[in-house]
Amino acid sequence: MKAVLTIAGSDSSGGAGIQADIKTMTVNGVFAMSAVTALTAQNTMGVRSVMEVSPQFLAEQIDAVFEDIRPDAVKIGMVSSPELAEVIAERLIYHKAQNIVTDPVAVATSGSALSTSDAYEAVKKRLFPISAVITPNIPEASLISGMDLQSEADMEKAAVSIAGKYGCAVLCKGGHSLSDANDLLAMPDGQMKWFRGRRIDNPNTHGTGCTLSSAIATYLAKGCSLAEAVEHAKEYISGALSAMLDLGHGSGPLDHGYSCHS
Repeated sequence: MKAVLTIAGSDSSGGAGIQADIKTMTVNGVFAMSAVTALTAQNTMGVRSVMEVSPQFLAEQIDAVFEDIRPDAVKIGMVSSPELAEVIAERLIYHKAQNIVTDPVAVATSGSALSTSDAYEAVKKRLFPISAVITPNIPEASLISGMDLQSEADMEKAAVSIAGKYGCAVLCKGGHSLSDANDLLAMPDGQMKWFRGRRIDNPNTHGTGCTLSSAIATYLAKGCSLAEAVEHAKEYISGALSAMLDLGHGSGPLDHGYSCHS
């Protein structure tokens, strides 16, 4: 069995972060492991508080995993300080980690901030260059590129710019009323591929970014090409959204285990 490590924050309500990652990896057939960057007190309505782990303890978690069950892929999610970004980069480089997927999350689905501007700059500088692919949504791609994205042409321009600057592939995710359900994969050499999808009318989208990036890492670990991994991940997300799970009073979670129901 292939193994995948998620380095991310814990979501106490179970819909995003480490919890969403482990569910996604498990139902898609890999062994999930975790290194927790922070504990959050949150639910579908918002994030109440965040408690970071120390950089030293995060390093110890990552080392403990690599020294025993080496991951075939790594997913990076919430990184709330520059020091944590630095230690993640340092340990992953030391262990020669492969198939790194970074979800550059800045804001939760509820609108709550999950990263400081200093932390985001450190993620861009230290983690993007060692990633196989990063998975920004429209607001995140706009923040990273400094461009205003209003069309598919804008998405292409921003994604190619980011990929060229940081030397990693970029999956610019549609949605946010722009190119809904259509995602663009841009490579550092300028090649692009669109992944067209159907819009699913479901307001419960808590954890979609975490889930997609985890699924991509899962399929990279299983030996798929990046394009194949994105295709499989989009199919999984569509199934999880189509199950129409309705929990909580805000933007609820996906049904990660939809395929397991009898």
